[in-house]
Amino acid sequence: MKPERASGAGPRDAHLSGQPRPAEGDARGPGLSPGSSAPLNAPPRRSPEQRPALMAKTKHPGHPDFRKMLTVAMWVALLGCLQARELQGHVSVILLGATGDLAKKYLWQGLFQLYLDEAGKGHHFSFHGAALTTPEQGQEVLAKVLESLSCPKDVAPDRCAELKDQFQQLSQYHQLKTTEDYLALSKDIEALVQREGLREAGRIFYFSVPPFAYADIARSINSSCRPGPDAWLRVVLEKPFGHDYLSAQQLATELGSFFQEEEMYRVDHYLGKQAVAQILPFRDQNREALDGLWNRHHVERVEVVLKETVDAEGRTSFYEEYGVIRDVLQNHLTEILTLVAMELPHNASSSAAVLQHKLQAFQALRGLRRGSAVLGQYQAYSEQVRRELRKPDSFQSLTPTFAGILVHMDNLRWEGVPFILMSGKALDERVGYVRVLFKNRAFCAQSEQQWVGARSRCLPQQIVFYVGHGELGSPAVLVSRTLFRPTLPSGSWKELEGRPGLRLFGRPLSDFYAYSPVREQDAYSILISRIFHGRKDSFITTENLLASWVFWTPLLEGLAREAPRLYPGGAENGHLLDFEFSGSRLAFSVQQPEQLVPGPGSAPLPRDFQVLGAKYRDSPLVTAWPEELIAKLASDIEAAAAKAVRRFGQFHLALSGGSSPVALFQQLATGHYAFPWAHTHLWLVDERCVPPWDPESNFQGLQTHLLQHVRVPHYNVHPMPVHLRRRLCAEEDRGAQAYAEEISALVTNGSFDLVLLGMGTDGHTASLFPQSPTGLDGEQLVVLTESPFRPHHRMSLSLPLINRAREVAVLVMGRPKREIATLVSRVGRQPKKWPISGVRPDSGQLVWYMDYEAFLG
Repeated sequence: MKPERASGAGPRDAHLSGQPRPAEGDARGPGLSPGSSAPLNAPPRRSPEQRPALMAKTKHPGHPDFRKMLTVAMWVALLGCLQARELQGHVSVILLGATGDLAKKYLWQGLFQLYLDEAGKGHHFSFHGAALTTPEQGQEVLAKVLESLSCPKDVAPDRCAELKDQFQQLSQYHQLKTTEDYLALSKDIEALVQREGLREAGRIFYFSVPPFAYADIARSINSSCRPGPDAWLRVVLEKPFGHDYLSAQQLATELGSFFQEEEMYRVDHYLGKQAVAQILPFRDQNREALDGLWNRHHVERVEVVLKETVDAEGRTSFYEEYGVIRDVLQNHLTEILTLVAMELPHNASSSAAVLQHKLQAFQALRGLRRGSAVLGQYQAYSEQVRRELRKPDSFQSLTPTFAGILVHMDNLRWEGVPFILMSGKALDERVGYVRVLFKNRAFCAQSEQQWVGARSRCLPQQIVFYVGHGELGSPAVLVSRTLFRPTLPSGSWKELEGRPGLRLFGRPLSDFYAYSPVREQDAYSILISRIFHGRKDSFITTENLLASWVFWTPLLEGLAREAPRLYPGGAENGHLLDFEFSGSRLAFSVQQPEQLVPGPGSAPLPRDFQVLGAKYRDSPLVTAWPEELIAKLASDIEAAAAKAVRRFGQFHLALSGGSSPVALFQQLATGHYAFPWAHTHLWLVDERCVPPWDPESNFQGLQTHLLQHVRVPHYNVHPMPVHLRRRLCAEEDRGAQAYAEEISALVTNGSFDLVLLGMGTDGHTASLFPQSPTGLDGEQLVVLTESPFRPHHRMSLSLPLINRAREVAVLVMGRPKREIATLVSRVGRQPKKWPISGVRPDSGQLVWYMDYEAFLG
């Protein structure tokens, strides 16, 4: 429920609620807002020019419509009275962790600002600080915090002192340790509301506590401190929201057992930064100008950057657990990315529409690989960890304090556009910004000296949402003058005054239409106001949170043992952290110099090892780290394709599904431009019995990670017919027979040029599982099978058909495959027990591609 405006309260109500009784001699009375001198809810004054028009419209009492108009007016007046009474509700704000650093530095100030903004609009408040400390200690800390609060610059000192006194009267401290304490707090609130003679509008619980305390507090609130059925509950949660996907899911499940989704407000305070909060309104208000520009045809790249000069000293216990990616990129920078990349809803003020479009943006993020990231660590970090966490002298941390990440979106709007996320500590400046750099197709025949001011089409074209700090020192929105003059809300944004000599992104400030907020506001003040008004679009839903962790967790796991590049910190970093990208790979621009301190960086890195060749089950084995292994396999497939096209004019490639080939598909899509796709036929080795648009579909995975990025003629793509006549893998539809007939008609002798397989932890391959009654022998080329895993029904090429191939490649990756890889290396041909052992091409070649973790553990 969204609080709305209401009429002012009387003197008695004002004293008991969020409108304390005015000081003696204050002629304005209780019906005044804290920062104004005009009566609340006074009717608007009409100019002399308006009055005759009003009189002319008034009907005479004898007029036939007069009675009807009078009745309507009476109903409107009665409704207005009822609404005014209805809206004079009491809102209780309970700040948990009220004596902690975040509360003292930001949250109490944000609550004071909420009181200044809303108390004069008919809303009644009480503020409850809560913590585990004793009442005496807590009240002492709270008194100091409340005394340090500040008013906006336009409020006179005397008036500010009066407002602070009013706020202090409404604020009290509670020790909350047990369920009984929460029950007592609830009774105190109910008694206060009853004394006011008003209804209870709602309660806000702000969790400024560590996440490990969430479940116990949530249980106590749910059982003992919920408001009545006619009042709302809003629970505000601070990050971190988990350490990876599983921990985030577990925390979300716990909280979901106590609170409904609409009751939870997960805070990412960067969404309250004024420049960030302006991204969607800016896109909406300039929709006409941006419609043709905000896409892959015109955007060269997007940069989302947060640089810090401070290091992690004093916070190493937190930083060792989270690192820069979890601390900044997974939340702040990814949230900002989605605001830039999401499809703009028709109604950008609809919270539900915004959140739904953000979720779609998360789901369009292409999976990250180890090659998508560069990592760094400032030189003094390990020593700080040893000192603060009492680690041995030999300890060297692998936690990154700097990261650059290359992100791509798999959708039509942003296909091929690089999104660069970068953050780090101990860097050369403190600054944050989002920069959309547009392609420049202009060529200027005259020299730069002849260009006319900032109007030359050869100048860089960019839109920048400047979060703050840096050279500019304040939030701003910058638009190149060669693009368009933007529209921003005139009441809250103003044009920046010229600052000669100031240069941003290599250009003078005069090159931009530049705007800054009329009044700078703290991010927490903005977010607390939006919590009060129920604006869910400024917060993180459970769905969006889990979608973000789905995106980031595989990369974090892949980088867990990666040694970051060491850097000295500050201006001395020079070009050491500069990086560049090619396709989907990111790399530092300059080679690693000698180590600044001895440590893990002096040991060989995975990329220093060459691809090794050996034998496995009497067949060639290629083994390497995952990146090098995928690169080698992709190159071998391209070589086989080129050879087949030269000899036969076409290349028949059968691909397995699942997660292992995803990196291969991405490598083929982005790094092999000479691949003869126009002459390639793509077949599936196996398929789950689900519709082709289902995320579980192997064909859907192939489409997402490969087909939409390369130019394969549509008639050369052969999905398995698992979905016929609105049924899935029905025997009577003869889908397996139809696929076998299609193979026999197009593939000479049924011999694929190359078949790509994987190996499951139970020894299965394709969708041929141990003890499978079909597909391991016999004459059938394509069979329906049963899987022990969901979805259970599958379609698969048979072993006899696979063994007709000219070449079979088996890709095995990851530590979980170590045990089965060892077992299969020792057994003979026993396909009933281990179907993979039955893969032996009749006249072709079998090659195993196995990463070090699967091969060596």
